Amino acid sequence: MIVSPSLAWFAIGILLIILELLVPLPTMLIAAAIGFGALIVSGILILFPIPTFLGFIIWGLTSAFFIWYSRRFVPKGNWKIKDADEGVLLTEILPGEPGRVKYEGNSWKARCEDPKISIPALENVYILRKQGTTLIVVPKDWLDQKHDS
Repeated sequence: MIVSPSLAWFAIGILLIILELLVPLPTMLIAAAIGFGALIVSGILILFPIPTFLGFIIWGLTSAFFIWYSRRFVPKGNWKIKDADEGVLLTEILPGEPGRVKYEGNSWKARCEDPKISIPALENVYILRKQGTTLIVVPKDWLDQKHDS
């Protein structure tokens, strides 16, 4: 069975868009942008018989445009976490070193706000903010520790 090129491009486009919907934000809308580019090529192939290489050029250009355009929908910089949001450390955070924290059902890279203290695994922490893909955390009893010193 030979599959028509327009059907192949359509299937690729739909699969990439579904992938974007199934995978939480790490893809940053790139899979969907490439998928929409494939759908456009599929539509062009239905209307005009074009050579394969031209389909790839159109796909690359439209995908690049959609990726560039989608950047406006991705939050930039640091975003603030809701007041007193909490997570649970999956791994120990040693002084000045990163660890992993479970937050909203996902595992995130985490660093302690105070680079001089360590936090043991499975301890509850407050999440102060996000820097890039890293959450900045403090132990729940951090303020008590500060007052004791």
